[in-house]
Amino acid sequence: MTQDNPNQSQNVPNVCILGIGQMGLVCAGALTSPDPQGAGEDPRANVTMWGHDETESGNLAQTRKSDRLPGFTLADDVRIAIKDSEALKDADIILNAIPVQFIRGAWERLKDHVPSHAGVISVAKGIENDTMMRPTQIIADVLQDDPDGKPRALGCMSGPAIATELAMCLPATMAAASDYPGFSETIQKLFSTSWLRIYTNPDLIGVELAGATKNVIAIAAGIIDGLGAGYNAKSALLARGLAEITRLGDAMGAESKTFYGIAGAGDLATTCFSPEGRNRSCGEALGKGIKLDQYLRESLCVVEGIATTSSVMEMAEKYKVEMPITAAVHAVLFEHLDPVDAIAMLMSRELRDEQVG
Repeated sequence: MTQDNPNQSQNVPNVCILGIGQMGLVCAGALTSPDPQGAGEDPRANVTMWGHDETESGNLAQTRKSDRLPGFTLADDVRIAIKDSEALKDADIILNAIPVQFIRGAWERLKDHVPSHAGVISVAKGIENDTMMRPTQIIADVLQDDPDGKPRALGCMSGPAIATELAMCLPATMAAASDYPGFSETIQKLFSTSWLRIYTNPDLIGVELAGATKNVIAIAAGIIDGLGAGYNAKSALLARGLAEITRLGDAMGAESKTFYGIAGAGDLATTCFSPEGRNRSCGEALGKGIKLDQYLRESLCVVEGIATTSSVMEMAEKYKVEMPITAAVHAVLFEHLDPVDAIAMLMSRELRDEQVG
């Protein structure tokens, strides 16, 4: 059952957040923290959260805390849905904070309860294995067309988003993107606060692709940290990594400029340099000689870039795009290439003119 909420406002949207990991929690915090100077209403939403594991959801409902985000306390007026049928009841907006490789299964489980009028925002960053679909594509594929034939509002929100910093309301910016008329502006108004600035971007493909591919480059950046290769090597990696993910975006119909904005270069820099970035931390462990299986067993969080690396390699082959850094990361993750040899492989490539994008 959901928690009762007698103080629920009747004049703001009902938002259901799917996923009780770090991003789900900080999004709930952003929507419920008092912020009279923000662009949205105060409060900005009536929030319900749903997680796939009833035990974990029950613990969150009772304690308002989660081991996934130490130090964060969930507001008392956020409802926690234990039963699937209660999660999406009366939802105006559904926020998907489920890791990409689990999106399809969760939405298949919940699709019969999704209101036909509800818009969907995804904050997941990755590409589904086998299908090579982005998060909003997966959701659209599961839901198909509404019975009345009207298109559903689908969009994403992405950018530099280290969860521990968002939990402390430190200044941050993100990009909201949607193909549905006016929906990116809806996302912008809903999430803008005095500490979180949301920009709109019409390039849904580019924003989602940038958020996914930067995780692969972040693993490479972590490997450089683990090997102690230095900041010169790391900065060069970011520049060349940005060039190769922009090439992929161009081939897929995205706007090049998206990859040089908040969702691209901004998110890439944060992920590659923050000590709390999951993908960078995974790469660092690999660079220090820790085996991937061991690292994943000990990690509380999903490292999206691992599975996404396989998908991006398939996309690079499909669109005939050269992505040497992604290929090196793939070889380390799945072909048992020593990280030292991966760096040597990149450094020994044929000399050529610099190609940016």
